[in-house]
Amino acid sequence: MFKLSPFKLEDLSLLDVAIQQDIKIDDTTLRDGEQTAGVVFANNEKKRIARLLDEIGVHQIEVGIPAMGGDEKKTISDIVKMDLRSNILAWNRAVTSDIQHSLDCGVDAVAISISASDIHIEHKLRKDRQWVLESIKRSVDFAKEHNLYVSVNAEDASRADLEFLEEFALVAKEHGADRLRFCDTLGILDPFRTYQIVRYLKEQVDLDIEMHTHNDFGMATANALAGAKAGASYINTTVVGLGERAGNAALEEVVMAMKHIGRLDLGIKTEKLRQLSEYVAQASGRTIPVWKAIVGVNVFAHESGIHADGVLKNPLNYEAFSPEEVGLQRQLVIGKHSGKASILAKFREYGIELSEEEAEAILRHVRATAVQLKRALFDKELVYIYENFKEGKLE
Repeated sequence: MFKLSPFKLEDLSLLDVAIQQDIKIDDTTLRDGEQTAGVVFANNEKKRIARLLDEIGVHQIEVGIPAMGGDEKKTISDIVKMDLRSNILAWNRAVTSDIQHSLDCGVDAVAISISASDIHIEHKLRKDRQWVLESIKRSVDFAKEHNLYVSVNAEDASRADLEFLEEFALVAKEHGADRLRFCDTLGILDPFRTYQIVRYLKEQVDLDIEMHTHNDFGMATANALAGAKAGASYINTTVVGLGERAGNAALEEVVMAMKHIGRLDLGIKTEKLRQLSEYVAQASGRTIPVWKAIVGVNVFAHESGIHADGVLKNPLNYEAFSPEEVGLQRQLVIGKHSGKASILAKFREYGIELSEEEAEAILRHVRATAVQLKRALFDKELVYIYENFKEGKLE
C-alpha cells in the first residue's frame, strides 16, 4: 500500500513563503451552513445572504441542493436571476437526475458529490469502488454535455485510501471535471498531513483542488490554508463557520489569515465582514461569540493594564490588524485588570482630564467594584465612581 514519505524539516521552508497561486473562495453558507443542526434560512434570507456574499467579492456561491425541489429549487432559480457577479454553483449527488434539477435552475456550475473512503462506500453507499468510479463517469459526462463547470467532491477524502483517491481524481479529470473538492468531512486532519496529501494529489493529478475542511478538532482554517500552500486553488467556507457538527472553515478567518499570514489579498471587502457575520448569525438564530476570531467584539477589546497601555501607545503592540479592517471598533474595557493608563484614556473619552493621583484613586475603587460585581464596569458606573470621588464620598 502506498505510504507518504515523512514530513522533512526542509519542507518547512515551503510553508514560510507567501501563497503564490490565485485562490478563489467558494462559499457554502447557503448549503453546508444551512445544514447546521437546527438552522433554516427563509427564502428571502437566502437571497439576501447571496447578495451580501456577492457584494463583498466572494468568487463562487454554493447556493443549495436543487434536487430538494419546492422552495429550495425556486430560491436557487431566483438567485440565478439576480445576475450576481459571483459564479453560482449547486450541489448534487452523482446521479443525472440531480444534475437535471440544477440545469432547471439555470446554474452554470455544479458540485457532484460522492464518497471516496472505503468506510463510506461499504457502510453508507453499500457499493464498491468500481460503482463509485462508474457513477463519476456517468454524472460528469452528463454535466459536461450540458456545458456545466464541474467540481467533483470526494466526500470523506481524508479517510480514503490515497491510491484510490488518486484514481478517483484521475477518472473525474479524464471525463472533463474542472476541479476536485478534497473533503475533510470529519475534520480529522492536521495541517501537516493536509499539506502532504494535497501536494501529492496536485503533483499526480494536475487538477484544480478545492479545500472543504471541517472544524471537529478546531483546525478547519489551518487545514484550508495548508491545502492552499500545497497548491489548492479553491477554499470552501461558511460565514462564522456554520456547518455540520463543529462547522466549516469560517469565511472571515480564511480571508484574513490568507491576507495577513499567507500574504495574499483575495480582493474581499473585509470591512463588511462583521456586517455579513451579524446578518448570517441573526438568520441562523445564532449569536456571534464575543471571542470569535476576526469578527468577535473582544478581538479589539482590551482590559489588562499592560495590554491596554501597549495598545494606547501603538495598536500594533497587541492587534494583528486594525478593527476598521473588519468593520469593528477598538474598546477599552474597564475592570479588575485595568491599569492607570486605561483610566486616564477612558475618562479622556468623557472629556475629563484626570491627574495621575486621581486616576490611581479611582482605579482602586474600579477594581474593588469589578470584583464585587464579577464583571467589567459600564460607562455610567465609572461616572458614578468619579462623581462620588469628587464629592469626597469615597475613602
